Amino acid sequence: MNGLTALRALGWVAAIAIAGSTLVAEPRPGLSGDGILVALALVLLVAGMVVSLAIAPRGHVRVAALLAMTVASLALAAVQPEGGGYAGVYFVLVIAGLGLTRVPALLLCGATVSALVAILALEGAHPGVISGILFSLIPWFLVMRLVRRLATSVEELRESRAAHAEAAAQAERGRVARELHDVLAHSLSGLALQLEGTRLLARKRGADAEVIEGLERAHHLAVSGLTEARQAISALRGDDLPALEDLAGTFPGATFSVSGKPREPSSEARLALYRTAQEALTNVRRHSASDRVEVKLAYEEDGTTLTVQDHGSAPPVLGGSGYGLTGMRERAELLGGRLNAGPTEDGFRVELWLPA
Repeated sequence: MNGLTALRALGWVAAIAIAGSTLVAEPRPGLSGDGILVALALVLLVAGMVVSLAIAPRGHVRVAALLAMTVASLALAAVQPEGGGYAGVYFVLVIAGLGLTRVPALLLCGATVSALVAILALEGAHPGVISGILFSLIPWFLVMRLVRRLATSVEELRESRAAHAEAAAQAERGRVARELHDVLAHSLSGLALQLEGTRLLARKRGADAEVIEGLERAHHLAVSGLTEARQAISALRGDDLPALEDLAGTFPGATFSVSGKPREPSSEARLALYRTAQEALTNVRRHSASDRVEVKLAYEEDGTTLTVQDHGSAPPVLGGSGYGLTGMRERAELLGGRLNAGPTEDGFRVELWLPA
């Protein structure tokens, strides 16, 4: 149980005790005389407490709930001086000190305490009693302001650490992107040029058709690898990848659908979703006799699920390419997600889940 939960539990205990004290003190709640005023004040007090504790409102709703409690507490202090209804003022000071910004908290609490002192003075309370109540009220407010400041500082520290971690991650992604660009992309680019030159030379000199065809396939693979390397570099740098819908549109028979409320994933998650869809669709085309493929992207409260399912006579064999099933699963696990893949009644399904 954290500090705020414990404080709320204590608030419920205090609320029950304050409300209960008004039921046994004179005049008791009733339908005549001062009993009507006590009953109305009790209802107002309980309503304000319930809204403050159970709903935990913000802004104007919270201020309205505190004002209702203030009016009810002051009315009980005036009509039922022997009861404990005036203790609702403590409740107001605690919640206002903890939940409101400085100026509204000072104005509300200052007016509440001043009104309570005036009521006690009009009732002829001893100055020592009034002083004792003041010295017991003010520390509660100051302590709650300190708790609020500490909570704010902790939250700011957490946000600062998160921002620092994100900056460090971006710097590392930038470094990896530069390495990929300077080493892998340049190598693949040079390889593609060399293969193209060799292919043209082989054709010019009348080389065997199988040799030329092999060179063409090798050149195509090099160009594809260069394109994928550049896409990976763009993703690491935070650039936009092609949309999954556009990727699905390049595969005949593929349909794409989205469910849930879309949200912007991180660059790593965006790359994982794209690569998984790309690999799954590529394997469908290479290894499956499927004539229909469904690509589904579901945004849920706890995460995002990508499903690629084909409907064909033979399931694809994943893992034959450079990425494969193992690469998909490793990328998912690095992001705290999971990947499930396996045959269905009429094909094969790949399902990737990434946390929100």
